[in-house]
Amino acid sequence: MSRGQARYKAILFDMDNTLLRSRIDFPRIKRDVFALLTEQGILPADFPLEDHTIATLIETARASNRLTDELDRSVWDIVVRGEREGMAGAELEPHVEETLERIRGHVRMTILTNNALEAAQEALQRTGIAPFFEHIAGREQMTSLKPSPSGVFHLLSQYPGIRPELWLSVGDSWIDGKAAQQAGISFLAYNARMTELERRGVPSIGHIRSMRELDNYL
Repeated sequence: MSRGQARYKAILFDMDNTLLRSRIDFPRIKRDVFALLTEQGILPADFPLEDHTIATLIETARASNRLTDELDRSVWDIVVRGEREGMAGAELEPHVEETLERIRGHVRMTILTNNALEAAQEALQRTGIAPFFEHIAGREQMTSLKPSPSGVFHLLSQYPGIRPELWLSVGDSWIDGKAAQQAGISFLAYNARMTELERRGVPSIGHIRSMRELDNYL
């Protein structure tokens, strides 16, 4: 495969549970954030928590116009603490490094994560794969977290010569696919809950169980 022959010119990877097998307890973080928001009267106790991610939960709270700056900081303290605990022992997903090495030079590679940029960079450096990526975007580079497409648009803007249809997003969650869909780029699911993607109306060009299968879509 040469860069001229590749179906896609650039890849946008999610990080957690796509490149890195993190131990971040997302359900616990979501419950803790929800508990704080309900305790402060920002969200009702019967709020449909199961329909939301941490990101959409926070965006809903912000949209209420009742989330003060102080409370917003408290929410993010919960998130950051959970991220740090979970990223401390993060390891690579199987076959990630060999796959990145194989496709290096054929496609441009970037990362988009809802995590803090500094924490993401530390984990990627520690696991040895940071040099593979030209751009790494964290939540500081977004106006809204995934499933918002703002982070995707940020990365696309770094490559004005690559049209959206020549980008491929790879991720494990419906929020990755929804962000890709809204930005007009293709999405490849990795070890995803496909029933959840279908329920959310998120299209994908395929579903891979091993990173070794990525080559089949490039």
